[in-house]
Amino acid sequence: MARRTSQLGIRKVLQADRTRAALLQGGRKALREAKKHHNKGNATDVAAGTGNSTATSTAAAAAGSAASDTNVAATNQGEDYVVSVGVGSPPTFYNLLVDTGSSNTWVGAGQAFVKTSTSKATGQQVEVSYGSGAFEGEEFTDNVQLGDLAITAQSIGVASQAEGFEDVDGIIGIGPTDLTIGTVGGQNSQTEVPTVTDNLFSQGIIGENLVSVFFAPPTSANDTNGELTFGSVDDSKTTGNVAFTPLTTTAPASEFWGIDQSITYGSSNTPILAQTAGIVDTGTTLILMATNAFDAYTQATGATQDQTTGLLTLSNEDFNNLQSLFFNIGDQSYELTANAQIWPRSLNSLIGGQNDQIYLVVSDIGTESGQGLDFINGFSFLERYLSVFDTANNQVGFAPTQFTNATTN
Repeated sequence: MARRTSQLGIRKVLQADRTRAALLQGGRKALREAKKHHNKGNATDVAAGTGNSTATSTAAAAAGSAASDTNVAATNQGEDYVVSVGVGSPPTFYNLLVDTGSSNTWVGAGQAFVKTSTSKATGQQVEVSYGSGAFEGEEFTDNVQLGDLAITAQSIGVASQAEGFEDVDGIIGIGPTDLTIGTVGGQNSQTEVPTVTDNLFSQGIIGENLVSVFFAPPTSANDTNGELTFGSVDDSKTTGNVAFTPLTTTAPASEFWGIDQSITYGSSNTPILAQTAGIVDTGTTLILMATNAFDAYTQATGATQDQTTGLLTLSNEDFNNLQSLFFNIGDQSYELTANAQIWPRSLNSLIGGQNDQIYLVVSDIGTESGQGLDFINGFSFLERYLSVFDTANNQVGFAPTQFTNATTN
């Protein structure tokens, strides 16, 4: 979901992340049922247009310069990443939030959907909730363009109402396909909607049914520093091999890109989070962990809660003593350095913080361990490691990048 940081401040981001986490803890059933709890009075009515619009955007221009024909440029908006997706023939380009925590792709939250000769209404309704945002509308099939990749007859939701998406035109959902069950044709429908990754593979456009995600710590707002690579891994973005771990069998994390991990702190391996299940999610800004783990982290770091932002904060002296967090996944340990644990200081004003303050990106998921989804490795984690979401082999992989140990923040 998209949040307008410059107006709402980080406390709203933290609240949105926790609201999203609470929804995800309910599994895919919650994605299709929670919509009825939203107040439609706050929704934006969206009208579809017609014509031959070839509207472009910052992300669209960046996408045209992608280094490879399977690469799609992604822009960091502060709290989310967006890619430019063309829909129709000729295409209209929409800025869509990159979300591995959902699987429907849809447009119309901002820029209205433009029908062309390739736009085919299916006659079915679609609705999905994302926690602090939701949409409903009609399902179409249409041509879709991702960089140089062209998909035919991709299922696309067209919003008639949308709420909680102020800075994006919709979502490109690249989660597991099962998450679409019950979203199109009614809650009791068992129909699956193929994701863009599924269709790229089934139409022979890519060789493997996977997508790799490269994010990087931003140095300014609207920084086009990310990349989606469909069907392969862009080796130019990694400094080591991809290590894979199987998807967890623990529900509800198992319904998403869920993995098992433990977390320790510092050279003494202070326990923070015992081995448990959680998810990897590009649609979450922060790194969330169970309340008991968050309390242990707070104590280990000496951090205090900032009353203005709601985030943990450190003095300069405490930051100099901040040690690394270690995310133990499979037989690998992924280090999150002190610098990687803080919000980019150049963007403090964007989140309503003080320019000279140090804010931590680790926060409380809002529940104790044992929920079956006890952590979310949001994009603050993914900015330090390339991630691979492998549908065919039911696994998630990570590889170090030039930013793993960088002091960008």
